[in-house]
Amino acid sequence: MRILIKNGHVIDPANGIDEVTDIFVENGIISEVGTDPDLEGIDMEIIDAEGMCVAPGLVDMHVHLREPGQEYKEDIESGTMAAVFGGVTSVACMPNTEPVADNEAIVRFIKTKADECGYANVFPIGAISKGLEGKYLAEMGEMAFAGAVGVSDDGRPVENSGLMRRAIEYAGMFDLIVISHCEDPALGEGDMNEGAVATSMGLRGISPAAEEVMAARDILVAEAIGGRVHIAHISTRGTVELIRRAKERGVKVTCETCPHYFSLTEEACIGFNTNAKMNPPLRTADDVAAIKEGLRDGTIDCIVTDHAPHHPDEKNCEFSAAKNGIVGLETSLGLGIKNLVNEGVLTMGQLIEKMSLNPSRILGISRGTLGTGKCADIVIFDPSKKWTVDINKLHSKGKNSPYDGFELYGKPEYVIVGGDIVINRGELMK
Repeated sequence: MRILIKNGHVIDPANGIDEVTDIFVENGIISEVGTDPDLEGIDMEIIDAEGMCVAPGLVDMHVHLREPGQEYKEDIESGTMAAVFGGVTSVACMPNTEPVADNEAIVRFIKTKADECGYANVFPIGAISKGLEGKYLAEMGEMAFAGAVGVSDDGRPVENSGLMRRAIEYAGMFDLIVISHCEDPALGEGDMNEGAVATSMGLRGISPAAEEVMAARDILVAEAIGGRVHIAHISTRGTVELIRRAKERGVKVTCETCPHYFSLTEEACIGFNTNAKMNPPLRTADDVAAIKEGLRDGTIDCIVTDHAPHHPDEKNCEFSAAKNGIVGLETSLGLGIKNLVNEGVLTMGQLIEKMSLNPSRILGISRGTLGTGKCADIVIFDPSKKWTVDINKLHSKGKNSPYDGFELYGKPEYVIVGGDIVINRGELMK
């Protein structure tokens, strides 16, 4: 398919483009960027993007697709469908499946299934330890050769510091990023953020130190051996400060946060709203301010969703028994525009950098750019167009979102994956 995208405001941080221009796509590749390309006599699809932003497809490096083993919550087909409706053209899926993605066979299964029925690109994350048990390293080399782009025991911390050191060393041999779920289990036993709101609701509180203690450890371990580590879903002022100071020292640490940590506080849990229950938990207004400042000054590299779909029965229960996590693939761009761009925290270019370019660079995948010769993964959206979240219309199997009824901005109008138009005027094409 040949596609000409005309008159759009092209935002490509990788190449310093932030202007109205055209993009020509041919055979799945971006063939030309610039106004008035010589295309006379060429049969092509024309998209008039006047008034809209044209950006690299979003790259979400922290997603739970649940397949294999938990397809009642989500599967690769439904998860990637939700992704493209949110403008996300590439996802990195976490290994806490059943069985765990801790070996070559499961990684290859995920890749094959994504090729068969996926709407977006899928990049598997393998486990750090066998069975996520934190005892023995998984076969990282075999998983890397099968297509894994990183390793994580996400959902569980690696409690053994020696094992984390060996993981960072071993993963580095295969250029795999180690993604750390920072949580001290002894400090993390609870239902929501520790403080007055939890006390008023009679719920057990989770100390911010549960996250900060393990983040500090992993930073020090990486610093000691000169290795790379990526801190997942940070939520507290203390963690932001730890990473900021580590970067100043030259530690090879990167990090991510999620839209819920810059758009909601612990007060979303009032009324025992289980759709606001997650791990790490929603924090205070001061923590939200710190997350925004970390995004503004570059301490926080990426915005991810930690998309965690659950069956309604796993949320429709008492708060303490409810599963942690929310769905986020279809709301992340809108929340970023509303809470960061519209509030002057980030420019649109900086938002795209954190939602597309930086995750691609950290994972080492060739995405996140509109450069000539690169894969044509593109999202086109009107940043001023308002839309209202309706959880019953989400394309994920999971409807566990705290944003039902929220007014957001910038719902994708067109999404192109590998040169194919997957979303056309807001509708699914294949």
